[in-house]
Order: sequence, then structure tokens, then C-alpha cells
Amino acid sequence: MQEENAPDIFKVLDKIVSSVPAGANNIIFTPWLYGERSPVDDCHIRASLFNVSLENTRADILRAIFEGVAYNAKWLIAPVEKFMGRPFEYLNFIGGGANSDVWSQIIADIFDRKIRQVKDPIYSNARGAAFLASIALKYITVEDIPKYIQIKAEYKPNPENRKIYDEMFKEFVNYYNSQKKACARMNRNKEGVCSI
Repeated sequence: MQEENAPDIFKVLDKIVSSVPAGANNIIFTPWLYGERSPVDDCHIRASLFNVSLENTRADILRAIFEGVAYNAKWLIAPVEKFMGRPFEYLNFIGGGANSDVWSQIIADIFDRKIRQVKDPIYSNARGAAFLASIALKYITVEDIPKYIQIKAEYKPNPENRKIYDEMFKEFVNYYNSQKKACARMNRNKEGVCSI
């Protein structure tokens, strides 16, 4: 089959992203393609690439996309930790993106937290459903679940990237605050996540 001979596109993307330094040469991607729900409820905000110049490359843009998704997730961690009443020592990374070693490290660096890359992360939803069924049938308890979670790798924050990522995250949030009124004007008659 033709698919068997095709390169693993995610490994190709990882190679490209790893060729660009932390901070994506000062490009910020905002992943609000259809508005945003958390930590702000704003159905009018839209995605963008900010601070792109002729000096930037496609590789810079690709890294900015990886980082922008991580900045958006970091934006949510402070209210979640406040709600929980404690900081998280580590986070388990699941889903298709968790197959990326490069993205796992980016998230660890941006969050300034240890990231545990779950083995076979794409099956996390199925595992979760199985855990819920097992709990309902009284085969296991919630406390048993951690012993069934296999970790492929752990990523610790790289202190060399702390300054750039703290600065870029601050600009990410500043960018939202500076653009929200313009997006509200431009998208007031368009449906976004508010209509869901």
C-alpha cells in the first residue's frame, strides 16, 4: 500500500520544530480558531500569527504553532491549580500530540512542570472508558487507576528556556487583551463557540 511507504508526518514535523530555538524566533501563534472557552469565555476571539517578518521561516511558524497551543494550555493551569488548592508536581500528557517527544519537552518548558508522556497516548479515551466501566462494576477503585497507567518518558523543564518562555507567555496574554475588542467588532455577527 502507498500509505506504508509514506513518511511518518509527525516525525517529520518534530524534526523541523526541533531545528528552531525556543520562542520560535519571536512569533506567537494564538490557537483560537473558533473562539475560546477557558480560561476566558470569548466566542469572538480568533487565531493569528503575530510578529511574523520576512526573516522568519516556515519552521519558525511550525514551532510557534506547537508553542501557541502550549501557551494557551498554560494560561488555564493557574485557575485550575487555584481551584485544586495546590500546584501540580507533574502532568500526564495524552492524546495524539503526546506522541511527539519535541512537543512534550516544549510543554514541560512552558509549563515549568514535569510532563509524563503516557505510553500509547492515543488510546487514553478508550482507557478512560474502560476505567469508568471497571469502577462501576466494582473491579477496581479510583485509587487503583495509577498503577495501570504506563509512562513512556518524563520531560523536565529546561531552565535555559525559562526566560524566553516566561516573556513569550506574557506577550501571548497581552496579545489577547489587546485584540479582544477588535475581534469582537469584526466577529460580532459570526457564530463561534458561544453558539454551542
